[in-house]
Amino acid sequence: MATFVDKFPDEAKVVQASFAVAFIALGIGALFGLIQALHRTNVLRVIDSVDYYTLLTAHGVLLALVFTIFFLVGLFTWAVTRSFGRALPDIRLTWAWFGLMTTGTVLATVAIVAGLFPQIPMSADVLYTFYAPLQAHPIFYIGLAMFIIGTWMAGADWFLAYREWRGENPDSRIPLQAFMVLTTMIMWYVSTLGVAVSVVFFLIPWSLGLIETVNPLLTRTLFWYFGHPVVYFWLMPAYLLWYTVLPKLAGGRLFSDPLARVVFVLFVLLSTPVGIHHQYVDPGIAEGFKFIAMTNTMFLLLPSLLTAFTVVASVEHGARQRGGEGYLSWLGALPWRDPAFAGMALAGLMFAAGGFSGMINAGMNINYLVHNTLWVPGHFHMTVGTAVALTMMAGTYWLLPQLTGKAVYSRPIGLLQVIMWFIGMVFMSNAMHRAGLFGVPRRTAEPQYQNFDFVAAVGSVGEIRMQIAFGSLLLFLSVVLFLFNVAATWADDRVDTPVDDTIPEPLSPSSGAPLVLDNLALWTGIAVLLVVLAYTLPLASIVNDAGLLGGSPTFPVTVSLEWVVDVTVGALGNLSLDSLAGVAPADAVADLVREVRR
Repeated sequence: MATFVDKFPDEAKVVQASFAVAFIALGIGALFGLIQALHRTNVLRVIDSVDYYTLLTAHGVLLALVFTIFFLVGLFTWAVTRSFGRALPDIRLTWAWFGLMTTGTVLATVAIVAGLFPQIPMSADVLYTFYAPLQAHPIFYIGLAMFIIGTWMAGADWFLAYREWRGENPDSRIPLQAFMVLTTMIMWYVSTLGVAVSVVFFLIPWSLGLIETVNPLLTRTLFWYFGHPVVYFWLMPAYLLWYTVLPKLAGGRLFSDPLARVVFVLFVLLSTPVGIHHQYVDPGIAEGFKFIAMTNTMFLLLPSLLTAFTVVASVEHGARQRGGEGYLSWLGALPWRDPAFAGMALAGLMFAAGGFSGMINAGMNINYLVHNTLWVPGHFHMTVGTAVALTMMAGTYWLLPQLTGKAVYSRPIGLLQVIMWFIGMVFMSNAMHRAGLFGVPRRTAEPQYQNFDFVAAVGSVGEIRMQIAFGSLLLFLSVVLFLFNVAATWADDRVDTPVDDTIPEPLSPSSGAPLVLDNLALWTGIAVLLVVLAYTLPLASIVNDAGLLGGSPTFPVTVSLEWVVDVTVGALGNLSLDSLAGVAPADAVADLVREVRR
């Protein structure tokens, strides 16, 4: 049976190349993550604490940006080509954006890793959140700019494919997977404007010495303008697989096409005007703006809850098609031995748990308790580190045979791998959340303060450290198994029917969805309007206070106590020893206070 690689060989090569870069980044990033975890927990130290921050930066950039987004562009290329049933308009454009993204990745990575070698005059120890005042080598920022522009070109490639398809199908509904890709890219275009402005107009000139100063709060706000919607940019590939592939693997079909479209439209509208909730402790942003961001963030619960309902209903339908019965007994009828299904299902379960901890992060008053503690990495390792990463790895077991014409080398190894990842993350993220509750800091190689001991409410600090170390070891071994399985599959021989790649029509088809959902221009306009309303006043306030380049006058940080001394001495002069004779000490103090007030 002909599969994707037979129908679209050129596009299949691009997807394979994108996945290859993603998996290389995954392997390197996972290794650096293991070294970090063992260093922080003091189990094994093979690097200096100064170099910890270099590995931390590389770990964040390679996994949170390179792995996820290269997998995304590969998956979206597959989805657009498959949905429209036609080759991309110009394969040269496709290879151009892939080449630009790859070149940018290499430049940024070289700038980061060079920090491990003192003889190389280059470093980028600015962590994943690369805003000022930390400064990286210009090559790092230039690489990031090339990477982002490459993603813009990829989106243009897919929109050109949509234009050609629409010209031949003027009255047809946009195929669901293509609809998901296009709405995700609209969100990406809107959200990356902030980080693009920050990098191109401030950070690159600053790092080159063309300007002397920048406004740190402005660069930080522009980063978080992008920093929260990028979370959904990571999640949308997982959502695409959960909505369209997971129900098929379960033995059924998607419950509702219209609900899926509503969810993606909501993410276009709601994902960007919320970034200030990452800046609750920034004194330069008014509390009112933070409250508005918190309120907007809570609206994002709606698409998440809709997703939970739709995906679970779809999976339950599949289980009942396989003979499952009862209120919960149908869970046993699901294909748990299939690594693609098991991995995606476990990722969804972990995402639900991560959503609850995310509600803590979103609330202003509760956030203050856990901000900048190990709670925060515990949260995003459950969401990005499992909901996204595990779904991508599990999805590979279903996608790779279509891209290569080769069956998965070992499904048992694949099943062991996804279960090992889930268990490892349970240990590590649980310990991180607990550590965060009693104040263990994040982003530091030495998490212990001098002359101070953290006290665990349950268990001990040593037990929590061992959980983090053990969990990180399981996660690294899971990546090793995954990369081995993928490499062995690539090296194997082709087979006639590597996988059943058909996706059945939803129970509630696209014909039941309002036509307005396909009006991409409308949703783009509303999304831009919401961003303008959410960010115009905060950005204007930041620039008004400190200027575009941080040229505000200094503020005094000392307070003169001279007037206090003068008043006190004057009051004492009005009180004689004779007048205080026989007066109780408390009454004498009261008399003194009355004189000071006078």
